[in-house]
Amino acid sequence: MSKKNEQEKDKFVECIIKGIQEKKGKDIISINLSKLDNAVCRYFIICHGDSNTQVNAIAHSIEKMMEDTLEEKTWRSQGYENAQWVLLDYFDYVVHVFQKDTREFYNLESLWADGTVQFHNEVLVN
Repeated sequence: MSKKNEQEKDKFVECIIKGIQEKKGKDIISINLSKLDNAVCRYFIICHGDSNTQVNAIAHSIEKMMEDTLEEKTWRSQGYENAQWVLLDYFDYVVHVFQKDTREFYNLESLWADGTVQFHNEVLVN
């Protein structure tokens, strides 16, 4: 991966994480899937909230942060209706915002354990 592509990746992941942190999303992880042959995208970013309201707020915060900071719009989103699992698709970056029980049930982290997992519970500095 070129230095420019690496920096672009960092900006995407950082921006998504800031959007999550603004609404106090929990247990934030990114999974780099770029070295896996069967990967559906390059990165998964996963977190959870404690209620439907918080899950919706986190997802909206991510979308606003991406538009305001990087001028990137979500290609596709799903799950706002019941807010158990909201998926935001940015082509190479797919964000999963769960409620805790739903996250534990689907356990995406273990399904994609071959990827490189990074924890992001520390607060990013502006």
